Amino acid sequence: MQARQLVVSLLDQLEKSNSYSNIALDHMLEKTELSTQDKKFCSALFYGVIERKLTLDAVISKYSKKPLSKLDCTICNILRTGLYQILYMSQVPSSAAVNESVKLTKKFRKTSASGFVNAVLRGFLRDDCKIPLPKNEMEALSIKYSVPVWLVTQTSEIYGMEKAESFFENALLPPPITIRRNSVLSSEDEFLNEFKDYDIEKHSVLPDAYILKSGNVKKISAFEKGLFHVQDVASQFCCMALDAKPDEIIFDVCSAPGGKTFTISEYMNNTGKIYAFDLQNNRVSLIKQGAERLKLTNIIANQGDASVYNSDLPKADRVLCDVPCSGLGVIRRKPEIRYKTKESFNDLPDLQFKILENASQYVKDGGTLVYSTCTISKYENENVVERFLKNHKEFILVPVIPELGGIFNESMVTLFPDYCNSDGFFFAKLYKIKEGDV
Repeated sequence: MQARQLVVSLLDQLEKSNSYSNIALDHMLEKTELSTQDKKFCSALFYGVIERKLTLDAVISKYSKKPLSKLDCTICNILRTGLYQILYMSQVPSSAAVNESVKLTKKFRKTSASGFVNAVLRGFLRDDCKIPLPKNEMEALSIKYSVPVWLVTQTSEIYGMEKAESFFENALLPPPITIRRNSVLSSEDEFLNEFKDYDIEKHSVLPDAYILKSGNVKKISAFEKGLFHVQDVASQFCCMALDAKPDEIIFDVCSAPGGKTFTISEYMNNTGKIYAFDLQNNRVSLIKQGAERLKLTNIIANQGDASVYNSDLPKADRVLCDVPCSGLGVIRRKPEIRYKTKESFNDLPDLQFKILENASQYVKDGGTLVYSTCTISKYENENVVERFLKNHKEFILVPVIPELGGIFNESMVTLFPDYCNSDGFFFAKLYKIKEGDV
């Protein structure tokens, strides 16, 4: 199966099964005999079509006599892949994009639609590839950045139009690959020596964080040796805010796949105990496998429901409560999130509040509680924390990372990509008052 045909098959599969794009792509690429170059092309086209779906569909709607909802799924995906190549893949000649799309109708036994596909794509080319934008500002931005109107409206209302546009523009760019040095196993010099043949850049603010600009992570020998793990800078800032110390007892109540747990362990120099939990057993295995690879022995990973109190567990010096969320801050990594409905997130704040309340019960007097999400939704962030504080006077907000200054002097921080090119992320730091505090 050729690269373009594979992409259309995957897009068809995704619409029918509602599976995760990365899992579907990885599974399919493992089974194919495509060259490395074709696999890269396949990945770029597949993810690109998902990211730009609303933009591409706006073009199809303009040049198709049939409504989008009436079009055959496969034909629609052939058009999307053709349009994406024309608009966003400069290395592909427009004529090739059209001709290969027409050929795909035959490969999928949709020959009767070949003239239709040809007409739509060539009609778009004749009009100088102008994307049709509605007069309504929110609808126009929705098409331009390929995000639903409700999300454009909500984000601009909370953060202003300039911040919203900057975020959605960044969400269409390739995300950086940030790795964290395992300080338990290697010094900085030893670590950098492992990467002498790779393009790597030390992060300007975060200690032990590096941006990897070349190389397949899992094929780097340092990965097998356990010298690093992949973790976005926002998540690393969150661990820095927790400020775990050697020999303490730490809880990470929603841990899988374990990136934050590993970084916390390294801050503790692999001492003390970290209790890491996840609701699903198969995800607990990811934590255990990662800890084993990194040779981190102070991590105790178990299945556990973060919303239900377990009286058998000890009290903790610090608790990280990284709750399930809408994931709107990571849409550049998980493009299908952008097409979820507003209503699909309605139940999240109550669940997040329930988990936060339960997690707070494990915190010792004088201990620290960090609440975090990978979303920029105020309804899941500040609102949840403020609701919690109204019911729990024993907790107070404190600056998240005062030693860094700036935005980190605040007690609730929302990170956007315009700061260190991080994912969208939120964290708040709370202190549990102990007897004798003034």
